[in-house]
Amino acid sequence: MIEKKTVCQIVDEWLEGKDYFLVEVTISPDDKIVVEIDHKEGVWIEDCVELSRYIESKLNREEEDYELEVGSAGIGQPFKVLQQYINHVGKEVEVLTRDGRKLGGVLKEADNRHFVVTVQKKVKEEGAKRPKMVDEDLTLKYDEIKYTKYLISFK
Repeated sequence: MIEKKTVCQIVDEWLEGKDYFLVEVTISPDDKIVVEIDHKEGVWIEDCVELSRYIESKLNREEEDYELEVGSAGIGQPFKVLQQYINHVGKEVEVLTRDGRKLGGVLKEADNRHFVVTVQKKVKEEGAKRPKMVDEDLTLKYDEIKYTKYLISFK
């Protein structure tokens, strides 16, 4: 069986000096290798083909038969690595917390410990007849959520 560590090293070699980053490598028991990469401005098919050929040039089909799929992380898919959070700062995201709350807001900041989402909340101020919408920053740790994903909007 092909080792995940081996594939990750090959991908890292190809990524060196490029603005792409590795999102995930999965290898099934029957040696189907799936490599997901991403880029702040999207992934080009030509680069996926180039990476696929690079990986194939480093693995020996005589020793091990495998199936290889190289693609982008996919829009609308949950974020898997910190770089995806960083690339989407300032954009609308959807967050599902472990306690079942679904939040929509703007990703304000992200680091390796937590991220901040600005959500709108109805607040009725004392003496006011109607509640008004106000922005509230929520700080969330990564282990408090089930997923975060880019919110596709057609406004």
